[in-house]
Amino acid sequence: MTRDEPRGLRRAGRKARVASRAAAVPEVNPCPPGQRGGQYRPLTDAGVRAIYDTALRLLNELGMGEAPAVLANRCIEKGAYLRDGRLCFPRAMVEDIVAGAAKSFVFHARDPNRSFELGGDRVHYGTGGAAVLTLDLDTGRYRPSTLRDLYDFTRLQDTLANVSWFTRCCVATDLPDNFDLDVNTAYALLLGTTKPVATSFTVAAHVDPIVDMFDIALGGEGRFRETPFCKAHISPVISPMRYGEDAVEVTLACMKRGVPLSCITAAQSGATAPATPAGFLAQSLAETLASLVMVNVFEPGYPMIFSNWPLVIDLRTGAFAGGGGEISVMNAASAQVSNFLGLPSGVACSMSDAKAVDAQMGSEKAMSALAAGLAGANMIYESSGMMASLLGASFEAFVLDDEMLGHVYRAIRGIEVDEETLGYGAIREAVLGEGHFLGGAHTLAAMQRDYFYPALADRDAPVTWDEKGAPDIRARAREKAREILASHHPDYLSATADRAIRERFNILL
Repeated sequence: MTRDEPRGLRRAGRKARVASRAAAVPEVNPCPPGQRGGQYRPLTDAGVRAIYDTALRLLNELGMGEAPAVLANRCIEKGAYLRDGRLCFPRAMVEDIVAGAAKSFVFHARDPNRSFELGGDRVHYGTGGAAVLTLDLDTGRYRPSTLRDLYDFTRLQDTLANVSWFTRCCVATDLPDNFDLDVNTAYALLLGTTKPVATSFTVAAHVDPIVDMFDIALGGEGRFRETPFCKAHISPVISPMRYGEDAVEVTLACMKRGVPLSCITAAQSGATAPATPAGFLAQSLAETLASLVMVNVFEPGYPMIFSNWPLVIDLRTGAFAGGGGEISVMNAASAQVSNFLGLPSGVACSMSDAKAVDAQMGSEKAMSALAAGLAGANMIYESSGMMASLLGASFEAFVLDDEMLGHVYRAIRGIEVDEETLGYGAIREAVLGEGHFLGGAHTLAAMQRDYFYPALADRDAPVTWDEKGAPDIRARAREKAREILASHHPDYLSATADRAIRERFNILL
């Protein structure tokens, strides 16, 4: 089109180009979960080695306190020794266990299309937490979390593409009995999603009946062991450097039933671990290796996620600080060290200290999510919905975090360079032709392949935004959450399975 052509014809041409670009917006996510990380390396190779060597020295010379007899005896059979009542692990023993540990495994889902492989440099974001408060959609204020909230969070995230698995994000505080709590938590996960899930067990005696429930849901005895779709969140180590007997018992009970493990170390800087990031990482690595030893002396190669989650406190007040540069870089460094060992890695991000869905929340979540993903962590916990330093969970935050993670996956994906993407022919055509790239085949292909388009973020001109009533993103997120909760009512249990479960357990949902 030339400058001499009528203005109306130029407008018509522009409308046609806009329409063609709108039609080209991809229906398939151009940057799905499972992008390859590892681009961000906050530690030098020498730094990684020094942290690893110090961790092995801690395990050999200082060892672990309060090891239960069943664990201590087994470890001593495998080469450990006691010093001043502490269970110590020679370097060669730890390195042999690392070499024989699981390097990858499938995290199964009840829907096979939602299963994914853990290990290598593939990145997946999911949830975690045990929030005792829920940010109410209607009042905008925090209140105690309930079983109904847990089910609502479960079915909400069931629709979110960038949340790869769901760990119960809140505690049903309306269930005072611990067995009822564990059972109904597991039931809510069964009812509300077919993604891979995770839960925790208050005591070891709760493992067998809940796995029995999973067998019922899958159609028969032993079916869960064939496709273990639920992993256990356990913290067998209490910082600094001692085992927790109850958690060790839960671990062993889970192993007997084939429950995959996420053994979580969650030390706090300046409180239960050194305030210096390097010292912190050395101690927390030693503690997470102690969990790996605990599992593998009983069953080498058992599916375990090496979940080393550095947590930070504000040293001025002693309060947990879930957001900020320090916790972002330390979790990224943890992923780097775990990947150096070749173990399926777990870290945490998006643990915003903000109480409201606001700018603080957005900046803290995006900063830590991007750092952990670029570092190449396999499983990144707490990435969705968590607020108020892990004390609260938010429906609006869930849908906003899902969109944020779309941008993060796009950043992790990076830039592909080949003959097509370099676009020499498209540049030549534009330079010698219409003088722009709008509506061209090369541009339309890039729209499908290279760009993520947010549904909630506002990209209107100010005048258009004003004409729409000047909505903020929290209002958009609240509306989206309400739409999902009003329309998505999954029931992933057959009538036969549900009846059998209710006959055996006190189901309160």
